[in-house]
Amino acid sequence: MDLTLLAQADGAAGWGIGLVIGVAIGVAVVVVMGKVTGRQILGGAKREAEQVLKEARQEAQAIQKQTELDARNDVAKLREEHERQTSDSRNELKEAERRLVKREDNLDRKLDTLTTKERYLDEFEGKIKQREETVAAKDAKLDDLLKHHQELIDNATQEQKQAMLRIAHLSEEDARRESLKLVEQEVQHEAAQLIQREMERAEEEAKDNALKITLQAIQRYASEHTTDNTVTAITITSDDMKGRIIGREGRNIRAFEKATGVDVIVDDTPGVVVVSCFDPIRRAVASQAMLKLLDDGRIHPTRIEEVVEQVEKEIAQSVVRVGKEACIEADVQGLHPKISEMVGRLQYRSSYGQNILRHSLEVAYLCQVMANELGLDGTIARRCGFLHDIGKAMDHEVDGGHPQIGMDFCKKLGEREEVLNAIGGHHNDIPSTSPYTPIVMAADAISGARPGARRETLDRYVKRLEQLETIATGMKGVKQAYAIQAGREVRVVVDPESVDDANCVYIARDIAKRVSDEMTFPGEIKVTVLREMRTVQYAR
Repeated sequence: MDLTLLAQADGAAGWGIGLVIGVAIGVAVVVVMGKVTGRQILGGAKREAEQVLKEARQEAQAIQKQTELDARNDVAKLREEHERQTSDSRNELKEAERRLVKREDNLDRKLDTLTTKERYLDEFEGKIKQREETVAAKDAKLDDLLKHHQELIDNATQEQKQAMLRIAHLSEEDARRESLKLVEQEVQHEAAQLIQREMERAEEEAKDNALKITLQAIQRYASEHTTDNTVTAITITSDDMKGRIIGREGRNIRAFEKATGVDVIVDDTPGVVVVSCFDPIRRAVASQAMLKLLDDGRIHPTRIEEVVEQVEKEIAQSVVRVGKEACIEADVQGLHPKISEMVGRLQYRSSYGQNILRHSLEVAYLCQVMANELGLDGTIARRCGFLHDIGKAMDHEVDGGHPQIGMDFCKKLGEREEVLNAIGGHHNDIPSTSPYTPIVMAADAISGARPGARRETLDRYVKRLEQLETIATGMKGVKQAYAIQAGREVRVVVDPESVDDANCVYIARDIAKRVSDEMTFPGEIKVTVLREMRTVQYAR
């Protein structure tokens, strides 16, 4: 028992020792392996650190090289930009230098020219002084000669006078009258020749410029040849409508005439009803009201009053609108509203078939063109031409001619003096006080005389030709007169035995003056005086 226990004790002690030894060996092994592993880890970390350091150095070198390369490129770009700017500046300086040199050359040439002109003026001034001295000397000498010659003439005249009295057996008073008569005839003949020469010279000088300005003004303005006239004849669909227009016992037509102030003519003319009135506005109201009633079909006094009132409002609005549109088209600014309204009323006025509003616009444009060519203010000229016939919008309401009516109307509304003179004087009713009035007169004549602008009735046309020939044949010494070119020219044939070439000038001037004063005509009329001497002999 004890041995067993002892043996167990010994075995347990041996196992414990072995366990201790094993643990010690395990610890030793772990320590050794830990050292080995630590060395390996340390070596790997060291190698990794060296690798990272190496890569960092390489990357730093690469960055340094890239930075140096970028710096070199930037320096190159800066150098290139600097060279370019320097080159541009150098070119600009060269260009400025070239301009300065050129300007200096021009100044030198101008200085040379001025020097030459100054020298020429000095020489010319010297010549003028010499000529003045020479002329003064000649004048003094001429005065002496004239004085001496007058003394000789006086002496000779006295001797001739006594001789003529002795020969003619005339008294001194009779001889004086005969001498004065002869002198008067000679002076009249010389005056006629002088007038003819001066007129020819003035025509030669003014012909080219006047023709150029007039033709240019006409060519630059293109306008329609015919214009619409105010409608006075109304077409109806059937003659049955005439009975409805007249109404029972004429009540409809009386109500219509009372409401519109016009005369309605219903005759046997098929399909036509005529509206007649001297007032173009009332005539337009009546025409449109009649057309509306015919379209509506309801024609009775109450309906007539309603339609007429409606049309009057529409016409009034149309007048204001047309006036404003015309002012815009003519480019005339600052007009009083009442003047603008009167301009709109010209839409319903016509002269020989020519619409007055279109005529005013045409005259305004022609005035501007001619004024610009003459160096005047085209704006004022355009305003004068645009308003020159403004009086025709109210001449049926106010007594007097349309120039005076228009001038008084515009004067009340503050128009400038040039415009007033052009309105009142474009038919020579008052003297022209500004250069724009003759321009308006010329433009008015051009607009009215151009082909297709105006028309007139046959009776009026024939009367105008007869009046033209009557005025011409009424002059002393005129044998025959013929109106030609549709009344644009009159040919006058004078008696060659009683009228000489010099007196033809007086006859032509007097006929033109009488035609201008006594006749009304569009445009101008040319007066041509012909003197032909024929000598016929028969040999037998």
